[in-house]
This record gives sequence, structure tokens and C-alpha cells, in this order.
Amino acid sequence: MKLKIAAIALLSATLFTACSDKFLELDDKENLTENTFWVTRQHALQGITATYAALQAYDGSKWTWFESVYTTLNYKGDDIDNNKNEPYGKNLAAFLNSSDDAGAWSLWATCYTGIARANQVIDQVPGISVMTEKERNEIVGEAKFLRAYNNFLLVNGFEHVPLVMVFEKDITKLQAPQAASAAVWAQIEKDLTEAEAVLPDNYPPAYVGRVTKNAAKAMLGKVYLFQEKWPQAEAKFREIYGKYSLNDNYVDNFNGTKENGPESIFEIQWSSDRTVSDERHPFNFEVRPGVLDGWELMYPSDWLIQTLKNDKTPAGGYSDRVYGTIFFDDPQSAMWDLNVPANLVPYADVKGTTVRPVYFNKYAYPNDRSGAYVGYNISIIRYADVLLMLAEAANENNKTAEAIGFVNEVRERSHAKPIAGLGKDQLREHIRHTERPVELAMEWGIRWFDLMRWARGNTAKLNVKNTLVQHGKPSAANYVEDKHIRYPIPLKEISVNPLLKQNNLY
Repeated sequence: MKLKIAAIALLSATLFTACSDKFLELDDKENLTENTFWVTRQHALQGITATYAALQAYDGSKWTWFESVYTTLNYKGDDIDNNKNEPYGKNLAAFLNSSDDAGAWSLWATCYTGIARANQVIDQVPGISVMTEKERNEIVGEAKFLRAYNNFLLVNGFEHVPLVMVFEKDITKLQAPQAASAAVWAQIEKDLTEAEAVLPDNYPPAYVGRVTKNAAKAMLGKVYLFQEKWPQAEAKFREIYGKYSLNDNYVDNFNGTKENGPESIFEIQWSSDRTVSDERHPFNFEVRPGVLDGWELMYPSDWLIQTLKNDKTPAGGYSDRVYGTIFFDDPQSAMWDLNVPANLVPYADVKGTTVRPVYFNKYAYPNDRSGAYVGYNISIIRYADVLLMLAEAANENNKTAEAIGFVNEVRERSHAKPIAGLGKDQLREHIRHTERPVELAMEWGIRWFDLMRWARGNTAKLNVKNTLVQHGKPSAANYVEDKHIRYPIPLKEISVNPLLKQNNLY
């Protein structure tokens, strides 16, 4: 489902109103109103498409999405070292950010834009009489999934957030207080459970990429995992175990060749087709070295590099995911340049000319390209992630031997040597600080939220500051445990909503 967002202007803060006077009332056919919209199946599809579109940032800008939202979700983690010469996420990565930080605002605005659009769909689509009940239920199920996902980002990132359940048109009622985090988690579970009940197993080819029943199961399992509801998480992940498969080639998760493929559970949809709108992103530029015309916005951390280099095959070489994740001094390491057609450049060709010795190789591909930028999708949940979450839950449920098997399914795809003989505590540490960062390094919203949930949880509680210090995170000394575990409530919101209370120490 490659979104055509520019053509969909229906879901703004308010809808245009039709012209009228005391003598004559006619619908204005050139402006969308509540009388002329939400009446056809096409309107419902436009509404849910606009809800998906919010995943590309509240303003639809590829720059907002990457340089503000992505950096906010990822820069606090120990797997990334940001370029200190670039302003994007700089204070956030150094744990010096304040409540006027643009990144936290962009994440907040993006999530609440998605929630507002989802709320409109949930409210309006049930009244579209020309659709079948099944069609209405499925689209409402998609909206509930998307509302749940946005609330998941909010409650994890900010913790204390308003729970917005209606699209409010009365300007006097727009100010909402923060809800108890338990209430937000409960609503996320409710939305995903209701979505799972009505969503289809799959879609016709024209609609591939929309949320499926199994995507709702995967997200619900993740929500249980984050709350340490280990039995429920394991059971939910088992419901989709074996219904997906790992791509044969690890890199096919990041190069656009297997979009919505066998490993994909849910992805942010992008496109290089600009006939209607510009839905490209700059990931291919942001990660590559300057000598290959990149912008070097971020780098793999030294800790991640060493952790990756310990990921060996039975013969002692590096696993496929090492080569797929980093560009480094090795005879087999190569990166695509940006020529047309592109060429695969061995590391030896640029050795000694780069600013840093190691770069990210994920997403640095020339596929699905239009002009400078690319339109390949970005994964939110993929099957390898589910297998590792299933392993984590099974291990906490004292099924360590079986959990090791799930981990080895992921390792074997990349020809990494299988693990064996680990006890429960050892496997937990391996999943936390080896398997997940090696498999999922710098992917959308993964590592920082992992660190955060282990810190908030009660199972082998993790001290974030100690972890960051041990892993050599620059500026880790600035980390304040009960402050930086949350983003600040954006100053822009507090200035217009006196019901909001700022997070601790901001």
C-alpha cells in the first residue's frame, strides 16, 4: 500500500464548512464537509490511508521523519553514536535536552496526529451505510491498531500522556489532562484485542502493507512483553510462530527487495513514485560516509562494533548480519555508491579516506530510488524480532532450552554459530546485550525502548546509566536516572494546555 498522501487533505484539525445563509443552504461541492464526506467506501479508504500517513511524521516531511522523529527514538541508545558536528538530536544524545527540544515535539505531534486521524475513522466509518459490515469493521480495526501503536510510542517515550479517545471539534474541550500510564496500557491492549478480532489474515495485492490479524497479535505480544506479562506474551507470540519466515538473506530486510515479504509483519510504507506526492526518505544518505557522498549523521557505537565482531560463524568468520549492519575494514565488506547505475564499493577502495573507520551499512542501498532519495519501506516489526521476543518470554517462563532454539533460528539465518548451554540468567543477558542489538541494531524505535523497559521492569532490573557507561556511550555521565528515562513533555504543549504537568526534573 504505497500511500499517496498529498491527494488526501481530508483529515486536518477541522473540516471545512459549507457556505450557507438564512435563505439558501447548499453543499459546497468543492470543499469537504461532514455532510459530503464519510459517505462512501472510498472516503473510508482515504481516511485510513491518511491515518497510516502519520507514520511518516505529522507534517509528512521526510526530514521531520528522519532528522527529528527517528533521531528522538534512537539516539539515546548505546548502539548509536551521533555525529557531534550535526545539530539533529545532538542535545538528546548528550542527555542535555530540555522541554523545548524539537525532537520530542515532533514525536509527540506525530503520534497525536495519528491518533486524531484514527479517532475520526473509528467514529465515522461505522456510519457509512454503503459498505458491508465486514469492510467497516476491518477499517475500524486498522484504525484501532494504529491508535494503539501511537499510544505505545507515547506511553513508553513520555510515560505521562493524555489518553485521547475522540476527535474533538469543540476548541474549548481540546485541553486534556495526563492519564495514569496503567490506563494508557489498558487501552492499548483493548484496541489491539479488538483489532485482532476483526482484521483479515491478508489483503489483495493492491492493499498489501495494511495491518493484518497477525500484525495485531505481534503488537499485542510486544505490549504484554513490555509489561512483563510473560505468560500472555509467550502465548500471543506462539499464535503467529511459523506463520512467517526469515528472509534467506539478512540484508533483504533493508534494501527494498523484500518489502512486505515473508519476514515483514508491519512496515512504514514509502515510495519513490512522485506522481502524486513525495514519499521518499533520506536513510541511504544519512548513514553513508562522506567519501561515498553521504551525510554521516550517525555511526555505530564502538560497543556495537565490538559486539558485532564477536558474532562469528562456526568457521570463525563474521556472520552475514555483521556485513549487513556495518561497513568496515574487511575484505568482504562493501557498500553501494550513489551512481546511476550504482556500484558496489569494497572497503579497501575508501580505506584511509573516511572520517570514521566504521559506518552503518543498513539501509545504504540504491534500490527504489528517485533522484537522490529512496522509497523502500522501514520495518516496525519483523519476524526475527518476534522470535527474539518469544525467546525472551519463554525464558522468563522457565523454558530456557526451548528459548535457545528460538534464538538459534535467528542466528542460523545469518550463519552465526548456534548458542548452547546457557542458563536462564545467562540467556537473558545474551538476549539483552548481544542478540537483540546485533540483529536489530539502529532499527526503528528498538534499542532505546528495550533499555527503558528493562529499567522500568522488575525482572533483573537494569540500571540505564551503568549500562551506558559500561558500553562507552558518550556523555553517559550526564544521564540522570529518573529524568532521562522519559522525554520531556513538549513546552509547546504545556504552553497551550495548563492541565499538563512536566516530567520529573525537566
